[in-house]
Amino acid sequence: MNIRRTFVKSARASLALLLTAVIVSGGSTAALAADYVPISGAGSSWSANAIDQWRRNVKQYGMSVNYASTGSVDGRNQFKGGTVDYGVSETPYGLTDNGVVDALPTRPFVYIPIVAGGTAFMYNLTSGGNRITNLRLSGDVVTKMFTGVITKWNDALIAADNPGLTLPDRAVVPVVRSDGSGSTAQFTLWMATKYNSLWESYCDKVGRNECGQTSFFPTSSGMVAQPNSQGVSGYVAQTANEGTITYVEYSYALKTGFPVAKVLNDANYYVEPTASNVAVGLLGAVINQDETSSMYLTQELSGVYNSKDPRAYPLSSYSYMIAPTTEQASFTATKGATLSAFANYFLCEGQQQAEVLGYSPLPVNLVKVGLEQVTKIPGADTATINIAQCNNPTFSSSGENTLAKNAPMPDPCDQKGVEQCTEGTGGASTTSTGGTTGTVTTAGALGETTAGALGGTMGTGPTQCDVDTGICSSVKAVPVATTSTGWAATNWVILSVIVILVLVVVVPPVMVTYAARKVRSS
Repeated sequence: MNIRRTFVKSARASLALLLTAVIVSGGSTAALAADYVPISGAGSSWSANAIDQWRRNVKQYGMSVNYASTGSVDGRNQFKGGTVDYGVSETPYGLTDNGVVDALPTRPFVYIPIVAGGTAFMYNLTSGGNRITNLRLSGDVVTKMFTGVITKWNDALIAADNPGLTLPDRAVVPVVRSDGSGSTAQFTLWMATKYNSLWESYCDKVGRNECGQTSFFPTSSGMVAQPNSQGVSGYVAQTANEGTITYVEYSYALKTGFPVAKVLNDANYYVEPTASNVAVGLLGAVINQDETSSMYLTQELSGVYNSKDPRAYPLSSYSYMIAPTTEQASFTATKGATLSAFANYFLCEGQQQAEVLGYSPLPVNLVKVGLEQVTKIPGADTATINIAQCNNPTFSSSGENTLAKNAPMPDPCDQKGVEQCTEGTGGASTTSTGGTTGTVTTAGALGETTAGALGGTMGTGPTQCDVDTGICSSVKAVPVATTSTGWAATNWVILSVIVILVLVVVVPPVMVTYAARKVRSS
């Protein structure tokens, strides 16, 4: 009997040790997957609504991603100075602005495309006591409004764009950025490219010779300057600030419940910066493909401005994350692991939310090269970076951008002429007819997403709603895509535990009984 007890204890002890090893192994895998350290970034407010939502999304995976929406110029400067782990900007380094060259950082870096969108013209205008929500503007008219040539809303040139509206005798109040911004850089580049004489004449008038593209808007009498996208959109959205108009990412018009102007494109159609119209517009972008250049993956947009596709929004573009490629100062491989996981997330799963947030999902070519840049970040888990696992709404087996391919043609009433569509735009869901309209209501664009918006290869989880934004999404169980198509490691651990428990409880007594019988029979 002593031998029997010893055998049972020995067998159970051995199996218990094996059980402990399996559990510890599985536990360490899970712990490793969530072993992130906080990272901090700064820059573009144009991209901030998307980045902030993605930051909230990845909290469930243990990621702490901090971001300060301080403007593209500040983001580039902070990255250059090493005070942040990453920057976000609509414009790259190396450009000359007001005679000053924005030199490259000494720390090696890459540009990673982050999100596409349209620079929109959000406005606050009423006629006869009712909100106007279906304004249309030609490009030269927009330029004249922001250069002091057109000063009244009932100007004949604005009226020519809007045959269906009765426009008020009210001053045009342009609201511009007071800080150095990518939004200003994108807007001024468009004016300098398409309406150069108007733009440069204005710059001469205010004492800024040969502005060209600039991140700092040269202000003049009658303008209001506000910091960041939140500042300009918030100012225009105030009830008392009728007659104001600003340039801002489309997302902010959706968020504040205000309309945006439809802008005339080169096909003679007035178009809104919806996700599909931006996707069509960006088909005309030329992307720098020289991997040896410091401008690799940056965009040249003249083909967007001049697109002849009736659906194309002419002020479409995308922004970049500026990410380090070496460990330096306070940036370690541990931080790089978090940054690369976050970048992997927004390039793949995060793009599913782009449209509902007021942006346009990145197409497959930009996601592909973006993921290639992510692998260059120190500490990146390259095994989890796989474009085949991306669940992006623009992808197709043929390589075409499905969002652009399926984009609807504009309504006939959007063509330049005597007819004018009455539907509201941006965040305004009401319609306008002859200058009269109902009260403004939000379009619900930020109210919900389709079920499974964050779903992917691991399936969907319960719906979660963000208390700040109202975004509701079905969440995944893992932060980044996995190449496994079978059981996850945790499934095998659970199965192993069950098998070992059976072995611990059942096998020793059976073996001892069998051994005792053999002894008696002999």
